[in-house]
Amino acid sequence: MPGPLHVRPLPGEATASYLTCLAAAYRLTPAQLLDGLGTTVTGTEHAPPAAEIRLSAEAARRLAGFTRVPIAHLTRALPHLRPPAPSLANTGAHGTATARWHAVETALQPLPACTACTIRRSPHATAPAWIHPSPGLPRIMICTRHQQASSDPRHPAPLDIRPLPELTRTRPGTRRPPTPVSLSWASTITTRWYDHQQHAHERWHTRLHRLTAANPRMSPGPASPALTCRELITYPETLTLAAALDRLPPHPLTRAQQTAFLHQLAGRLQLPRLAPANHDLLWQRLHAH
Repeated sequence: MPGPLHVRPLPGEATASYLTCLAAAYRLTPAQLLDGLGTTVTGTEHAPPAAEIRLSAEAARRLAGFTRVPIAHLTRALPHLRPPAPSLANTGAHGTATARWHAVETALQPLPACTACTIRRSPHATAPAWIHPSPGLPRIMICTRHQQASSDPRHPAPLDIRPLPELTRTRPGTRRPPTPVSLSWASTITTRWYDHQQHAHERWHTRLHRLTAANPRMSPGPASPALTCRELITYPETLTLAAALDRLPPHPLTRAQQTAFLHQLAGRLQLPRLAPANHDLLWQRLHAH
């Protein structure tokens, strides 16, 4: 096999995506590349994002050696690589170099990476890249530098979000990101509001219209943009709500505390008022222990 081309992984990239891009740079398939590295492959190979590949510790070590990317850097960039340390007692000096393909359900599939970032990473790699969203945050990809975003693997390319500057202005707190519980509640609440056209629905409708107008080539499919772009459309409000829910005490609020909380939350969400009915999930969260 010829000497390595410089193809660096993108932060958060799927292992299958990086392997596919690396192999394409040599005009090879991933199976051919792994065979050249002496790695035994099992499972059915599929193009990302429908499949991911797991490498053994020895296979990852050989990949790192071939690409000349230190294994620590490669593991940090590829979150689903992270091979377990080989057992020297059972497997010898380094263990066996193996790789296994496995299918990934749609809800857990990686998202299309920013095309500008993908092009800039190497003049040799032209295949599209797929990245896994950061854990503990909404399942979206936003590139603030190039104004691109994606929220659904059914869109093969990221979307132009230049008409939606509020998406790039909204960033989770670095010192104190939302807790998983509050983020789960907030995501569920804004999803329900979106589906039932409640509270911020007029704003979301305008945001969706601007997004679709800026992306006329958005690929048609069985699901409409109103569904596939939902997490992206509600992203600012979801983070705002999650941050507010994190400030709630562990015990139920008094009526006066609920009123004050809803008044403050309405201000943060830029709503004239917020009075959820008793079937509203926000009302249920305020009354939960």
